[in-house]
Amino acid sequence: MHLNTLYLTLRSTTPIEGDASHLRGFFASRFNEYALLHQHVDVDKLLYRYPRIQYKIIDGDPLVLGIEEGAEVLKEIYDKYEEIRIKDTVYTIVERGITLRAEEFGVSNKILGYTFKTPWIALNQENYERYLRSKRRERREILRRILVGNILSASKGLDYVVLDEIKLEIGEMKPVKCKIKKTPFMGFVGEFLVNFAIPEYMGLGKSVSRGFGAVVGACNS
Repeated sequence: MHLNTLYLTLRSTTPIEGDASHLRGFFASRFNEYALLHQHVDVDKLLYRYPRIQYKIIDGDPLVLGIEEGAEVLKEIYDKYEEIRIKDTVYTIVERGITLRAEEFGVSNKILGYTFKTPWIALNQENYERYLRSKRRERREILRRILVGNILSASKGLDYVVLDEIKLEIGEMKPVKCKIKKTPFMGFVGEFLVNFAIPEYMGLGKSVSRGFGAVVGACNS
């Protein structure tokens, strides 16, 4: 299937400091009427679906990815602000980049390579403990199965039915320390091969709306 995507990039007069959650916080508060920007249907009720809008900081530059109806929301708001506030700093926006694409998503007849550009949050409390108890080969298989599950979960959330086997080989995954809402997590960066097309910077795993698990084609990493 094809997914309509919109990539919004921002540049300021000074380098923008902060992480993707701070970028998300700005858009969520500035345009609170759009539920897709903050994943809440009211004050304390989450919208449990694959995020249509995902916030990233890539090599120090803000990137907001809109998928399907998320792309339509970004079209409506992308030029309705002249500055953004990240924590206690206000940045004047001097340049906006907009890229619209129709991108392949789904099982492919080719084996494609991807790199995690931002840490992949793979483990919950239960499989984290199992991962720590396992030997190296078993750890890789745990991560492989989880990643296949992440792709299946994203597919379900985007109304794509996977009819063929997902064949995935995981490369060496390097653990990195991460924090989500001040809670520490173990993330991973590394590469994998799979017979599945994934749009650039689309997230897999946990907290993808906050920038985690963003993948790029391995040749473009």
